Amino acid sequence: MSTVRCVGGLVHDTGGRLLLIRRGHAPSAGLWSVPGGRVEDGESDAAAVVREVAEETGLTVRAGAFVGTVLRGKYEIFDYACALTGGTLTPGDDAADARWVDAAGFAALDEAGELVPLLTETLAGWDVLPRG
Repeated sequence: MSTVRCVGGLVHDTGGRLLLIRRGHAPSAGLWSVPGGRVEDGESDAAAVVREVAEETGLTVRAGAFVGTVLRGKYEIFDYACALTGGTLTPGDDAADARWVDAAGFAALDEAGELVPLLTETLAGWDVLPRG
């Protein structure tokens, strides 16, 4: 099975909250994750993560350092730290909702089973969980 290259944006605000979107479509429709999606033909990872964050959240970011990779079925996702540069938080594209979550909010979503599988463990391993 060949994989589909995807990107994810790890965006924290100045208070340490993490940007999450509620997925509007499969895979994992209805669950919360970081914004991201497929890399289009000829597109760099940096351009893809900037585009995907804007499409799903209305926010503009600058792509930064590569953080890690996860494999979700046929999707190979390359996650990047991103710096918020502007915009207004508004869910769009295939995001049913978008919000900033602090550590307590993230833990509540995790306890309720509302996060995509292994998100907590992955972000904890990369030391990029929300703070505050």
